[in-house]
Amino acid sequence: MGMGDSGDLPAASFHEDSGVLRFWVAMPAGPPMGAILSRQVLHYRFQGAIDGSDAVAVYEAHRGEVEAAVVRRAAAGSIEPVMLRENDLPRLRA
Repeated sequence: MGMGDSGDLPAASFHEDSGVLRFWVAMPAGPPMGAILSRQVLHYRFQGAIDGSDAVAVYEAHRGEVEAAVVRRAAAGSIEPVMLRENDLPRLRA
């Protein structure tokens, strides 16, 4: 896998039992890092469905900002899996 090549990473998936989206991010240096994002954060930050039914689509629509947040958290010392919080992501403009 080449650096920054997300094409070789496992596809994002929503885990209904835990209510989280699981995904992998290609890191600027080092191996890919696993991360999770709750359905609540997807709902409150990106207006996703509260039940998570559109979690993968919402993630794909905001993938750049979500992955940048994972890279920032990892650079700040977060370990895998990186659990993104609401404050890690930009607010949508009204």
